[in-house]
Amino acid sequence: MKIDIHKLVRKNIQNLAPYSSARDEYSGKSGVFLDANENPYGSNNRYPDPQQSALKKRLAELKNISADSIFIGNGSDEVIDLAFRIFCEPNQDKALTFSPTYGMYEVSAKINAVELIKLPLEEDFQINTGVMKPYLEDKFLKLIFICSPNNPTGNLLRTGDIEFILDRFNGVVMIDEAYIDFCSQASFIERLNKYPNLIVIQTLSKAWGLAGLRVGTAYMNTKMLSYFDRVKAPYNISALNQETALQALKKEADHKKQITEILNEKEILRHKLMHLKCIRKVYPSDANFLLVEVEDADRLYHKLIEKKIIIRNRSLVIKNGVRISVGTPQENQQLINALKEITND
Repeated sequence: MKIDIHKLVRKNIQNLAPYSSARDEYSGKSGVFLDANENPYGSNNRYPDPQQSALKKRLAELKNISADSIFIGNGSDEVIDLAFRIFCEPNQDKALTFSPTYGMYEVSAKINAVELIKLPLEEDFQINTGVMKPYLEDKFLKLIFICSPNNPTGNLLRTGDIEFILDRFNGVVMIDEAYIDFCSQASFIERLNKYPNLIVIQTLSKAWGLAGLRVGTAYMNTKMLSYFDRVKAPYNISALNQETALQALKKEADHKKQITEILNEKEILRHKLMHLKCIRKVYPSDANFLLVEVEDADRLYHKLIEKKIIIRNRSLVIKNGVRISVGTPQENQQLINALKEITND
């Protein structure tokens, strides 16, 4: 399918002249800097690299992709918001996702005055391509969000179903892979050359353990990325966050070790949960959390809060569903002990 990226973009964004910062005009590291109205004193007195060049270079090495195809956002949420602002005319265009899923798609849609179509996943939390196929013909549908592995269900969505959409949709498909490092399936980054309308979102918050930094990444073709660079804030990632993220990305062995430990703990936790009376079902998971069906999610949630153990109550989207992140062995055992006490109350 041949897609003209330029035609997908809002007219005002097509004609937007991006803000040119002082560090865009001169990117050297040495010199007498009298161009950006910075305070000449202090250890963090200089503006950060607006293009995050060193961080992109390291990500390019890890992902085996050109640095020119990488966008770095203030968390993945910035990437999601920018997509609405770039591709969707307020009060006219639409976006689509599959529920239950990550709640920020809906929040960003509402902020940007864009209708979000939410198609329910099937009982096994997979896409029904027959149900969603007619929506691909809607000329006002500009964005499709697919979270895989999905949050809060934890499962990977079928590759064939995602490719079914990519092969037929004339708008932008955003695949949110926040949890991709916890499963064995290859990233859709490998398919960027095949699908010019594809954007793959990832994050350093989960597998890299850097949630406090708010560093999200997106991978896309250079034409698409040029519009994200136009619309983003000039200095959207601080110098401290860039440097901290860069140092973490150099510790690849530590990263892999942590993932192995989390996955091992997930299986131990799953096994222990399945033997508790208050647990009805533990769903399969390709992420670093478990979706669990319990007898009474509201009661269980509040009982655990009393014991200073915090899980996520997802009963509003999945009946009696709770989401449990995999913690340390000690934290997981505390949870199991607390659940046993609550069951025996």
